[in-house]
Amino acid sequence: MIPRALFPLAQARLEPGRVLLLMGARRTGKTTLLRQLVDSWPGTCLTLNGEDLAVQQALQVRTAEGLRSLTGGTGLLALDEAQAVPEIGLILKLLVDTQPELCVLATGSSSFDLGRNTGEPLTGRSQRLVLQPLALTELRPLENSVESAARLEGRLIYGGYPEVVTAANDADKRNRLTELVNSYLFKDILQFDGIRRPDKLQRLLQLLALQIGRQVALEELGTQLGIGRNTVERYLNLLEQCFVVLRVGGFSRNLRTEISKTARWYFTDNGVRNALVRNFNPLAQRDDTGTLWENWLYTERLKRLQLERRLVNSWFWRTHAQQEIDLVEEENGRLQGWEFKWSAPTSERAPRAWLAAYPLAGYRVIHRENYPDFVCVGGVEE
Repeated sequence: MIPRALFPLAQARLEPGRVLLLMGARRTGKTTLLRQLVDSWPGTCLTLNGEDLAVQQALQVRTAEGLRSLTGGTGLLALDEAQAVPEIGLILKLLVDTQPELCVLATGSSSFDLGRNTGEPLTGRSQRLVLQPLALTELRPLENSVESAARLEGRLIYGGYPEVVTAANDADKRNRLTELVNSYLFKDILQFDGIRRPDKLQRLLQLLALQIGRQVALEELGTQLGIGRNTVERYLNLLEQCFVVLRVGGFSRNLRTEISKTARWYFTDNGVRNALVRNFNPLAQRDDTGTLWENWLYTERLKRLQLERRLVNSWFWRTHAQQEIDLVEEENGRLQGWEFKWSAPTSERAPRAWLAAYPLAGYRVIHRENYPDFVCVGGVEE
């Protein structure tokens, strides 16, 4: 079993009278992490599964006495698949309000569902952590530098879902990713009212998969899909809230020529992206290596920042004259530009328009010879 870097963060946030919401896409290992947290809990614990109809009925009691009878004076209530319980937010609020000595851990695979039901009722009573697919920073301690270099190509192709990373061979990895996309990826979204055309949803993802790192016009997507712009935007919001894709906006402060009204989209996992376009070919047989590299670096960077609990704003930067930077970060008022290149460049000079507009900002090129410090927790960035 691969140790998850989120474990100590989650363990430290199990507090009496508070709810810890452990979010994330399906199959990222939330149930496994929940069991590890339960096993490490020093006191009594009650573990329930929200998809169990008997559990759903028991939680609908809605009285302090009834819920106290259910928990039985336990110190930790661990509720897996909490999004399946109707009005779970109100139930959890009643639990922590009437049992201030109780710690509550709840997992949920669907942000829009669990978040919608818990957001307002649990204001001031909850904390959220997101469990992503395995990060490089979690895998590096298990391998040496030679092994890391040899496995980089596989990570760009197959991604970081735990069951994929630990699969016996490439054929098994492909099968598991195909099953993930066909059976689990849309499960939460299709339970949401108003999704009448799941075929359009999958086609939308395929279009995004072919436009990673490019500005995406919603009107153009709507035309290609035969649906309205508002429907495209709603589908994209749901996909983002279900941890399938990530939206990145354009950065603009000084120049009228800077592009800021469109967005770029990335996938939270390279393997899911490749499964959607049905391409698991090795890099030597592909024409999208740069795209895979950019998507992987962006998501690995995001995992690092989340694990380090850093407050960082992220954008892309591009002008109408086509000068661009893949990632711009602002942390504590300081701007830093990052450009992603598969091969090390001969020069690392920033675009002229960037230097002129933001002379105090940093700039670096991240390539396959220096990437670990960029994506691994505690890595040196300057």
